Amino acid sequence: MRLSDLRGRHVAVWGAGREGRAAVTAIAAHGPAGLVVVDDSANFLTLPWDGPLAAAAPLVTGEEGFERLAAADVVVRSPGVPNTHPWMVELRRRSVPVTQGSALWMADHADRTVGVTGSKGKSTTSSLISHLLTAMDRPNVFGGNIGVPLLDLPEAELYVLELSSYQCSDLTDSPRVAVVTALFPEHLDAHGGEREYYRDKLNLIAHGPHAVVVNGADPRLAAELGDRAAVRAGSPDTTHVATGPDGAQWFHLRDTPLFPRAVLPLVGRHNEGNLCVALAVLDALGVDVVARKDSLAVAVAEFQGLAHRLTEIADPSGLTFVDDTLATSPYAAMHAIDAYEGRPLTVIVGGADRGLDYSPLRAHLADREITVIGVPDSGPRIVEALSGLPSVRTELADDLVAAVGLSRKLTPAGGVVLLSPAAPSYGRFRNFEHRSEVFAQAVADTAR
Repeated sequence: MRLSDLRGRHVAVWGAGREGRAAVTAIAAHGPAGLVVVDDSANFLTLPWDGPLAAAAPLVTGEEGFERLAAADVVVRSPGVPNTHPWMVELRRRSVPVTQGSALWMADHADRTVGVTGSKGKSTTSSLISHLLTAMDRPNVFGGNIGVPLLDLPEAELYVLELSSYQCSDLTDSPRVAVVTALFPEHLDAHGGEREYYRDKLNLIAHGPHAVVVNGADPRLAAELGDRAAVRAGSPDTTHVATGPDGAQWFHLRDTPLFPRAVLPLVGRHNEGNLCVALAVLDALGVDVVARKDSLAVAVAEFQGLAHRLTEIADPSGLTFVDDTLATSPYAAMHAIDAYEGRPLTVIVGGADRGLDYSPLRAHLADREITVIGVPDSGPRIVEALSGLPSVRTELADDLVAAVGLSRKLTPAGGVVLLSPAAPSYGRFRNFEHRSEVFAQAVADTAR
C-alpha cells in the first residue's frame, strides 16, 4: 500500500507522537475522504494537538478511539503501538487493514534504500554505512528509528535507515539492501513472544530485497536464516577480521587486507562485526572497497561513536565512566561488559521490568570477577539472578544517582564504571536521553 492509495479513503492514524504527526501531514496531502487521529495513551508527556494538525485531523481520545479505528478503511499505527494491544487484536479479527508510515514510505522508496535492523548493533552499523557511503562520494539521507520518521525524510537518491522490529513488522516491501546485525529475544511483550519477534524482525528481508547482508557470526541469526542466500559478514568469503601483513589484526575483503583493526576507534569485538557488515554493504552497492581502502581507512578513523553507546565520560579520579544506556537487554549488556575485559569493572543494571530472562547474563558472568549494582525496577531481580556466583559481587542502590556514588567506593583505581542497564529507561525516566543526563550529572556531582 502506497500513500497515493489513501486518496478518497477514510483513514485513522493511531498515535499522536512524532510518527503520528508525520503520518497526518503526509496523508492529508493525498486527499483522504476522512482523517482522524486516535491517542489511547494521552498523559502529561503528550504534545499539544493544535494548529494545522488539528485542522487536518481531529484528535480522539479514550474509548471512543477504538470505534473510530474500527470504522476506518485503513488504520496507520505508530511503531509504539504493540501487536499485542487489545485493540490491535480486535482490529485484525475484524480484518481492518493496518499499516504504518514506515511501510507506506518504503513502498515508494525501497529501490533507493539500505534498511538496517537487529537486536543489537543496528544504530552503529547504519551510522557507519551512511558515514562511509558519504566518504565514498555516495551522498545519502540517514533516518528511521534514530528519531526522524520516514515520512519526514526529504527526497534523495539514496537512504540509509535504522529500523526497529516495530517498523519492520508491517512492511510489504523490502529495501534494496536489507541488513540484519543480530537476533536475540527483545520486546517480547510487544510482539507476543520470541517466535513472533523474530518473524517481525525478519520481515525486513521477506519481500524481495536485491541483497541481504547479515552478521555471519551471530548463531541465532544463522539458525533463523537457514540456507537462505545472504552475504554473511565476518566470514572468509566476504569482509572479516584476520591476521594482516604486519602480524596484527586487519579488516579484509576476502583474501585482500584493507586496513588494521586499530584504525577503528570503537571498542569491543561486536563493533568489529558492525564494521564488517558496513563494509559488506558497500561492496553490495558496487563500491570498490579494495581500490578505495585507503580512503575508507581515513573515514573509519574519523567515525564518531554514537551517544549513549559505550560513550566514555572523563573523570578526574582515574575511573572510566561509560554511558551505554541504550543497552536495554541482557545480551547488549554482555557485549558491553566484554568490551572492557581485563579491567576492574562495575556495571550498573536495572530499569523498566519487562520480565526478561536474565539467565544468559548469569551464564556469561559465571567465570568473571565483576561488581554489579542493581537499581529499580528490575535491578533487584537481575541481582537475584546472579546470586551464588563466586566472583560476582552484587549490591543494590535506591536509584541511579546513588548507584554512581556507590560505584566510586567499590571500583578499584583505574577501573571502569559501566551503565549498561539491560533494561529500558521508561517508568523512572522520560526516555533514554534523560537516563543518560542523570548518569552524567551524577558522575559530575560526585567527582572529587
